[in-house]
Amino acid sequence: MRWNGALVSGTAQLPASKSESNRALIIRALAGAGQLHNLSDANDTELMQRLLAEPATTTTLDAEDAGTVMRFLTAYLAVTGRQVLLTGTARMRQRPIGVLVDALRQLGARIDYTEQEGYPPLQLRGWVPQLTAQEPAELSVRGDISSQYISALMMVGPQLPGGLRLRLTGKVGSRPYIRMTQSLMQHFGGQCRDLGEVIEVRPQAYQPADYTIESDWSAASYWYAMVALAPRGSSITLPGLRRHSWQGDQAIVGIMAQLGVATRFEEHGVMLTQQACAEAIEQDFTDCPDLAQTVAVVAAAVGVPLVLTGLESLRIKETDRIAALQAELAKFGGALVDEGDGRFRVPVAGFTVAGQTVETYHDHRMAMAFAPLALRGSLTILAPAVVRKSYPQFWLELRKAGFEVTEQA
Repeated sequence: MRWNGALVSGTAQLPASKSESNRALIIRALAGAGQLHNLSDANDTELMQRLLAEPATTTTLDAEDAGTVMRFLTAYLAVTGRQVLLTGTARMRQRPIGVLVDALRQLGARIDYTEQEGYPPLQLRGWVPQLTAQEPAELSVRGDISSQYISALMMVGPQLPGGLRLRLTGKVGSRPYIRMTQSLMQHFGGQCRDLGEVIEVRPQAYQPADYTIESDWSAASYWYAMVALAPRGSSITLPGLRRHSWQGDQAIVGIMAQLGVATRFEEHGVMLTQQACAEAIEQDFTDCPDLAQTVAVVAAAVGVPLVLTGLESLRIKETDRIAALQAELAKFGGALVDEGDGRFRVPVAGFTVAGQTVETYHDHRMAMAFAPLALRGSLTILAPAVVRKSYPQFWLELRKAGFEVTEQA
């Protein structure tokens, strides 16, 4: 792929947030009704819809490579008493789920591992109530692996006879996703309080409600990258984004302001324009780990020294994203240097785009994080279809914006 040399301009259509979509689908299933508008067309969301619609007699459900589907469905199927095998891809069977399973077992779920202890596939064998309505179930859950475990437990909390009291231990990552879960629960009538180290969920049934999903800030980050790397005078409009968003990846606004992109909120979205870069950046990605790849690539390309922290969860994503970034940045003369104690550095180096081939490691974010480099020269993205996981129309939108995208046989 390459760029046609003109300014980046116009309007780019974003997918709806799959994080909001998948949470809303689980909560609506528990509420029993409600209209969801602007659901994501991402594979993860379409998969969640299909699996939730499977009849109770289905014996096996395949979550494929979707982390939210695997984790949210585990909790949902457990509290609804389903007896089913929940499996996934080879990579999914390498992603830990023991923290969530241990918690659900304490609540009454009967769950067995069919292969490796602590990892999918899971055989769910129903629910044996362990609790009375007098007191909330009390659990301690680590917060330093994946906030999706916490969100999964929160969403099923209203189904428990006495509700749920979650004590979070260790460093809690991606807390905005916990707040998103709380907000959606409350929208559907759930009572949930975030007290910092403790989250309390009352045993009050969800109520049917309608909800419109916001556009995806994670997907927007790739257009921020394009404006940062585009010819001077470029701008882009992104509809469907809210100033007051529940999505943690809205943090891209402040991060990219330091990398040369200004954000103007308008009635129906945002307009991105160019501005001066900061001299150097240090950024904690604990609450927005999905932005790390995009920001690292842009910093390397524009020559702004970057220090990254809060990357712990990247090791257990679709791929080991730290190792993947290190391997692919090196092809362009860049680097992601491990300085120890959880600190990584992207130094100013001789970064050049000149026909390199980018491996995507079955990871949608690797493909989309490196694609904007086509603004600086030609490159090849392997396995481009991985974007279907979160942004199926990504390559189409790039073509509309002026990129020359050719699929190789």
